[in-house]
Amino acid sequence: MAQTKAKQQKHGVVRRQWLRLRYWLRRVALWSVSLVILSVLLYAVVNPPITWTMVGEKRRLGAIDRAWVPIEDVAPVMLRSVVAAEDANFCLHWGFDVREIRRAIAEGAGRGASTLTQQTVKNVYFWQGRSWPRKVMETLMTPLVEMAWSKKRILEVYINVAEFDEGIFGVEAAARHYFDVGPEALTAVQAARLAAVLPNPKVRDASKPTAGLRRRAAAILDGAATIRGDARAACFAD
Repeated sequence: MAQTKAKQQKHGVVRRQWLRLRYWLRRVALWSVSLVILSVLLYAVVNPPITWTMVGEKRRLGAIDRAWVPIEDVAPVMLRSVVAAEDANFCLHWGFDVREIRRAIAEGAGRGASTLTQQTVKNVYFWQGRSWPRKVMETLMTPLVEMAWSKKRILEVYINVAEFDEGIFGVEAAARHYFDVGPEALTAVQAARLAAVLPNPKVRDASKPTAGLRRRAAAILDGAATIRGDARAACFAD
């Protein structure tokens, strides 16, 4: 009897501990989801003050160059160039480009299929580099951002947090760093070259383009001209 009673008491203690743990896990999960939703809603109207990438680069370099600029103060050709370079179907999808995902799977792991929305979510909320936990969280947050932000807002945030050179964040700093002009004065060629460095800004130089970068910029130039005439620019054009 004594042994049975002891086992029952032990079972009761374990059960109470499990119930307490489950209670706190639920609370943590609820608070985490609430904070995510709140941050998405907040950044729909408030400019993100800093990102994890900026923090890392500031620690590494000692300082970074960044100044926020409203999307209305950026040359339209720069906006079209970014879309042409990174996500030509930006105005047509809901955060994920299914056609590009299928093509990437067919062509192998070396080809990416991230949309501008996914890249914006990664840049604003997470860290760089390949990581399955980060990719899962990015995938979960992308539809929330698509629902809460306009396409124009997504593009505005992206061009202001993207890194264009070591420690150079955003199109305002990039335009002055590379070409000594404001983002509103960028030419079509300059815009295409800036967009061309985005996949790998630490090894590409928009002001001293290699032959490969020139070819990529020329393709972006053509792509930007193409989307100007069809519906793929409608969601962010004035």
